[in-house]
Amino acid sequence: MNKQEPTTESLASTRIDESAERIKQATSSAVASTKDAVDRAADHVEEGLHNATDKAAQAANRASEKAADISERGREVYDETMDRADAWLEQARDYVREKPVQSVAIALGAGWLLGRILRR
Repeated sequence: MNKQEPTTESLASTRIDESAERIKQATSSAVASTKDAVDRAADHVEEGLHNATDKAAQAANRASEKAADISERGREVYDETMDRADAWLEQARDYVREKPVQSVAIALGAGWLLGRILRR
C-alpha cells in the first residue's frame, strides 16, 4: 500500500496558495471600501460645489439688481441736475435780456476780480 503522504513541499505550497488567496480577498475588500469612501467624498465635494455655485449665482443676481437700481437712480439725478441747469441758464438769459447794462457791469466786475485773484 503505497499511500502518498503529503510532503513538506506540497504542504508549504498549499499554505502559500491559501495565504495568497486570503491576501487577494483582503486587497479586494480594501479596494472596494476605498472606492466607496472615494465615491462618498466625491459626492460630498460635488454637493458642496453645487451649493457654492448656487450661492455665487444668487450673490451675482443681487449685485446685478443693485447695480441696475443705482444706475436708474444715477439717471434720475442726472436728469434732475440737467433740468436745474437748464432752468438756471434760462433765468440767466432772461436776466441779461431784461437788464443788459447791469449784466455787462457784473461780467466786467467778475472778470476784473478773477484777473486779480489769478495774477497772484
